[in-house]
Amino acid sequence: MGGARGEDPVDRLDPVVLHHVVNTLGWPDLRPLQRAAIHPLMDGEDAVILAPTAGGKTEAACLPILSAMSEGGWSGTSVLYLCPLKALLNNLVTRVDSYAQWLGRSAALWHGDTKESQRRHIRTESPDILLSTPESLEAMLIGVKTDHAHVLGSVRAVVVDEVHAFAGDDRGWHLLAVLERLERVTGRPVQRIGLSATVGNPQHLLTWLQGSGAGKRAGQVIAPDLVAAPAAAAELGLEGGLDAPKARPAGEVELDYVGSLDNAAKLIATLHRGEKRLVFCESRRQVEELGAALRAREVTVFLSHASLSAGERARSEQAFAEARDCVIISTSTLELGIDVGDLDRVIQIDSPRTVASFLQRIGRTGRRPGSTRNCLLLATGKDSLLQAAGLLLRWEQGWVEPVVAPPEPRHLVAQQLLAATLQEHRIGDQTWSGLWNGLAPFDCSSAPILRHLVDEGFLDQDGGMLFIGPEAERRFGRRHFIELTASFTAPPQFTVLAGRTEIGQTDPSVLTAERRGPRRLLLGGRSWQVTFVDWLRKRVFVEPADGGGVAKWTSGSIAGLSYSLTRAMRDVLLGTDPSVSLTRRAEVCLTEWRAESAPHTAHPGGTLVSRVEKDVRWWTWAGYRANATLAATMPSISDPVQRPTDCYVRLREDLTPEMWRTALEGAGGGAALVLPDVDPRAVHGLKFSAALPERLAIATVAARLADFDGARAVLADPVRFHVGQP
Repeated sequence: MGGARGEDPVDRLDPVVLHHVVNTLGWPDLRPLQRAAIHPLMDGEDAVILAPTAGGKTEAACLPILSAMSEGGWSGTSVLYLCPLKALLNNLVTRVDSYAQWLGRSAALWHGDTKESQRRHIRTESPDILLSTPESLEAMLIGVKTDHAHVLGSVRAVVVDEVHAFAGDDRGWHLLAVLERLERVTGRPVQRIGLSATVGNPQHLLTWLQGSGAGKRAGQVIAPDLVAAPAAAAELGLEGGLDAPKARPAGEVELDYVGSLDNAAKLIATLHRGEKRLVFCESRRQVEELGAALRAREVTVFLSHASLSAGERARSEQAFAEARDCVIISTSTLELGIDVGDLDRVIQIDSPRTVASFLQRIGRTGRRPGSTRNCLLLATGKDSLLQAAGLLLRWEQGWVEPVVAPPEPRHLVAQQLLAATLQEHRIGDQTWSGLWNGLAPFDCSSAPILRHLVDEGFLDQDGGMLFIGPEAERRFGRRHFIELTASFTAPPQFTVLAGRTEIGQTDPSVLTAERRGPRRLLLGGRSWQVTFVDWLRKRVFVEPADGGGVAKWTSGSIAGLSYSLTRAMRDVLLGTDPSVSLTRRAEVCLTEWRAESAPHTAHPGGTLVSRVEKDVRWWTWAGYRANATLAATMPSISDPVQRPTDCYVRLREDLTPEMWRTALEGAGGGAALVLPDVDPRAVHGLKFSAALPERLAIATVAARLADFDGARAVLADPVRFHVGQP
């Protein structure tokens, strides 16, 4: 039974929970955000709880849910707590379990690194709260060892931490599909609670999270802005009160130009000695090279990235909690809500790709009383300096990227059809879409994909039922179909072993590239000499070396900045500085950029077409995806061998004003845009593309390369045509 909304929401919490809030946590009161979450969560409403890092989101979800668990007498595993990263789960489980134990309840952990003995215990003892990833949840649904009805049939609520990290890529589609299948197991709607950092479209994020329940179940966005001034938000007519730009958060931010990664290492080794510093890099290779450079300068260094072993990553996570006077270097793996304890400083090498990432990273600092949030950005090149300045310009304007799911996830429809067939052992050839409760695109609109799976032998059909076919067994059947549980593709990597100790994984190209002298790897910030390669089992045996190691990984993602961020870079080039501290080096470099580049690349009144000898470029400053769309839409003037960039589209060297006008008319002012061209080899980066007709796989990749809104905005801009006759 729901409580009266007029009463003090804190009075609805279980008395034991309230006792421990005051006496165990030592809190005199809850934060406004946490108070605002009590009524809707205890009444079973869906919600997105929105607050900056360290804003108390975990407690805002856990305290009401534990109270509802006690009030309703929930039994078995009644709450799932899903996270995008194993490191985040490792960090949270002790805290969540301690809260559960206030009520004599328990929490347990299940992810890819969980030992089989622990999994057996969970299967028999059923913790009240299970912390996991969506991939592990699906493994439970399809696995032969787990009675999913027993383990998951009592689930009533799902908390999705860092929900924005799911919603922006294919893992979000996978999460939604698995949650719909979970509701088929429970036989009831499952309450969905998302925890998120700042996003540009929170109401959209809530609707997305509700899946097939959107418009059917109550839900609301809960955020500090709404708690503090709901009337003002309503008066402004803001959707949810949150979708308008806000003043940037307070923080000490400095931008420096250092020119190289080695110079960055020299500066980091000298600055802020005695403090705990977290350094973010934009690639695993940067992490390794910076780690080795700092270690050579006798700095205590810990590394974290996806290709390090669980043991190596655990050392970095432990350093977060315990070490002092050290540098922790990471890719985005430590960006999300891991408790960083008494961290002193964040340093960013070059620039994140999004404002949202920057907000997460600067939010690692300023948690101690009397401290402030801070970030030092070190640009190792002129391009990265311009990108960092553009990002800081958008940050101070209060702009954050909207979270938008990738379009047309046909490959995941194929994956879900196979996974659901494994889960159910057989599905009806006319009733299969009901397994996802009518959620698009996992509904009848995907019938062509189902037909392809049957035609190609991925599914067998008999007596109106569908079964796993021989082609699915051949392509995905290894280790009980474990490959079906991951919605993204990672290039094949070799496991690196020093004796029996796993160091991590390396790209095979490091092992095959021609190289003089002994073959050496850089991994974990240390050099290793290769002693033996087991090509069949993909294992590399190494021993320590003094130096000379090489780090390299192949990225399967398509790089590219957004329209908004690239336009901000143009604004910087035209003279607008972000209101942060710029070092003298950064000021000099930006001044040189503006003098040398701006006259023929940027104009405040529109776009420029300029020629340097035979090189003709259309400086759109629109981002990679918009430029790829423009190049495909105007093939008569685009250089056919180019790869579009964030800043410009390369045009034919024999371009004339007449050719330009004809191509522009053909684009119809944006009414006749077409999808970018796709190299058929690009579909290999789309996991499960083998289960799709090639034309549908190519169409999916093309849809994800396009930015029609950005392209239309460019076509609406005036164009200054500075191209002479060839």
